[in-house]
Amino acid sequence: MRESWSRIDAWLRTHAPASFRVLAPPADPGTVEKAQMQMGLRFPSDLLDSLACHDGQTEWANVFPEKPPVPVADMVSFWQTSVELAGDDPDLCEPQEDGGEPWWHPQWIPWAHSDCDAQIIDMREGPARGRIGSSQHDDSASFHGGWPSLAAYLEDVADVLEHGGTVGPWAPYLTSDGELWWAFAGETTLNGSPLTPAPTSRKTQRTSS
Repeated sequence: MRESWSRIDAWLRTHAPASFRVLAPPADPGTVEKAQMQMGLRFPSDLLDSLACHDGQTEWANVFPEKPPVPVADMVSFWQTSVELAGDDPDLCEPQEDGGEPWWHPQWIPWAHSDCDAQIIDMREGPARGRIGSSQHDDSASFHGGWPSLAAYLEDVADVLEHGGTVGPWAPYLTSDGELWWAFAGETTLNGSPLTPAPTSRKTQRTSS
């Protein structure tokens, strides 16, 4: 996890310094411990390692292909609101009749979110514990097409920044202001301004066979 963050940080410093400045400093350990107590959950080791590198972002920015990581205090706020909204309503907090996920479960950690939608870490017991999925404000949650862990997700982000490619459907670009921006592969403009495919790191660029 720390290696993935080191690679992401290095790429941002070189190619998109304005985006790097959006990343927050490490989280306060006391704040992290308090958050776990408030949520009644123990965070997975990869989330703890991530928070020891950056406590989310200081403002919204499209630095990641999914939702922007948030400070640990915002994780607690989103979690509390979602738990309160779901309450005991079986339509919201219980699996669907077809076996689909509920709208919200108290053992989900919203490590990244915006616009009332979240990228969640599933801490329910079982072989899939720690996997990454998505929670929608107007639909049930889903783990289809997600990652087995936060560590695997951030490693994918680091690999794509260094070597090229996509993270799911998202490809990295640079805006006309030199900021990192993730969009569908093949996009060429953002609000009428050009998008440039993000450069790879020369030392690690893959050679074509």
